[in-house]
Amino acid sequence: MKDYLQLFAYDTIKKTLEKKVPFRLPIPTSSIAGAAAGVCSTICTYPLELLKTRLTIQRGVYKNLMDAFVKICQEEGPKELYRGLTPSLIGVVPYAATNYFAYDFLRKLYKKLTKQEQVGNLPTLLIGSAAGAFASASTFPLEVARKQMQVGAISGRPAYDSLFHALSSILEQQGRAGLYRGLGASCIKLVPAAGISFMCYEACKRILIEEETS
Repeated sequence: MKDYLQLFAYDTIKKTLEKKVPFRLPIPTSSIAGAAAGVCSTICTYPLELLKTRLTIQRGVYKNLMDAFVKICQEEGPKELYRGLTPSLIGVVPYAATNYFAYDFLRKLYKKLTKQEQVGNLPTLLIGSAAGAFASASTFPLEVARKQMQVGAISGRPAYDSLFHALSSILEQQGRAGLYRGLGASCIKLVPAAGISFMCYEACKRILIEEETS
């Protein structure tokens, strides 16, 4: 759900920026639209993520998703549904911006090299997977630092003062390898998921457009 909401938001924001903004933006439109889409999808789906986490950790406290939602709102207030949102946004913005920039760049490159206007399902799958791999590798140190900061906060004594402090400390103590520890496992999950999401979205969009024009 989150992926397709993000793709819809990206498509909508990118088209709006390309049509409405009368001047050339200093940052690629795909990066701005990707970052904005990441924020939109995270804000919309974050309460569901929190409820899922609560149900997993606090077994027996809640009967189901709806019961968890009602009890949290009544006992802790609606704001509790967005606890921890800021660290999630810090993680999603650079990833989404990089992912959609790479995807848009690779699609344009593919069209230029093949001289084709349409990009098929298999090329879209490969392009989406490559974009996901590039985004994951590019932003993974931020993800490592964010998780280290969360672990410190959970233990009651933050280990790092800021994201920059976390990055510099990990680099000093563990070297460059420490910033990319766990990248392989992350890519195994993210790369195919990114490719499949892009392929399904583009295929559905193409079908809907064909139905409207027929």
